[in-house]
Amino acid sequence: MRALRICGGRPLCGSVKVHGAKNSVLPILAAAILASGVCVIHNCPDLTDVDAAVAILRHLGCRVCRQGETITVDSSTLKRMDIPDGLMREMRSSIIFLGAVLGRCGQAELSFPGGCELGPRPIDLHLSALRAMGVEIDDTHGSISCTGTPRGAELSLSIPSVGATENAMLAACCARGVTTISNAAREPEILDLQRFLRTLGADVRGAGTSTVVIRGGRRLHGGEHRVISDRIVAATYLSAAAAAGGAVELQGVERRMLLPVLDTLREAGCTVFGDEHTIFLRQRGLLQGVSPIRTAPYPGFPTDAQPMVMAALCRSCGVTVFVETIFENRFRQVPELLRMGADIRVEGRVAVVCGVPRLHGARLKAPDLRGGAALAVAALSSEGESLLTGLHHVDRGYARLERDLCALGAEIQRITL
Repeated sequence: MRALRICGGRPLCGSVKVHGAKNSVLPILAAAILASGVCVIHNCPDLTDVDAAVAILRHLGCRVCRQGETITVDSSTLKRMDIPDGLMREMRSSIIFLGAVLGRCGQAELSFPGGCELGPRPIDLHLSALRAMGVEIDDTHGSISCTGTPRGAELSLSIPSVGATENAMLAACCARGVTTISNAAREPEILDLQRFLRTLGADVRGAGTSTVVIRGGRRLHGGEHRVISDRIVAATYLSAAAAAGGAVELQGVERRMLLPVLDTLREAGCTVFGDEHTIFLRQRGLLQGVSPIRTAPYPGFPTDAQPMVMAALCRSCGVTVFVETIFENRFRQVPELLRMGADIRVEGRVAVVCGVPRLHGARLKAPDLRGGAALAVAALSSEGESLLTGLHHVDRGYARLERDLCALGAEIQRITL
């Protein structure tokens, strides 16, 4: 069994470059299916979720080559339109291949996706959007069978779902006519997908706003693209520095993508500043409790950053209330934090963190991807040694967690138990 051995109590100091965004590279890899030429995608992090996406592309018949952080996809050899259950269960984001395969082939056969158990995350918004585009879908036997070439439509999402927005965008690129997505998700990863699709020759406009318009039917060609940096990885390292103290610099991350997190860390007592692509954070002493943190779709406070910020605020002066509006089971890190001496009370989707002056090391198990990162943050600020297992969750979204933290002065190493 692999584990991270973390010795806490050391302030962080130094500079790291933030790797490419998991939530951006996955839909971009799916979008490469739509191109008639070769797609070259840079800044692809070495994640197990990316490995799963590459495996799906190869199963479909695409030629895929990886050299460092660059992945080259040639979809001209695509010959399948089905994705087996084993590959779909590897990650929640596997559902993003539905719109791309359907758009390219006019047919798709998938099972339901896997991923972290954060509570119900129904894909009904994905399917209802495709049905509105004229696609026939049978999802009654534990699988999803789609037939029909999508056509342009007026789509109105009941909530700004990132995945449903992306799937509709991909299907719409091959649709006849114009597709308008209202109440679209506004996340930076949606904008990055639009940039990639436009590089391929698609006519997509409005990403980053609540209305996205796609004029479909264009023949898409190959192209080259660089994936944006991962704002959640950046939030993790900032939370770690806030918790452990010290001074860190994050390179290659767009500050505007993290404004709610930066504002919260400032309110907690951190000094935060930077320019367009660099963030600096300094912190000394205990953090202060902050105003209630309520997760929300972008540009609100990101649900993916909530566990790490909570971990940092476990050692603070005062009380902080967290309200989770996105996922039902987003507080799965709390029982492990309690083992370290945290004072947290949870009722439904509300968690009340009463700051304590110190945490102690413990044997910990990552409950999910962001929960595992949160436990690493807490361990860095604790007294003594912690052992963190369940790294298969963490490796889905962090390409070099221990290496980057070591570069910042943390005492952390991956070991075999």
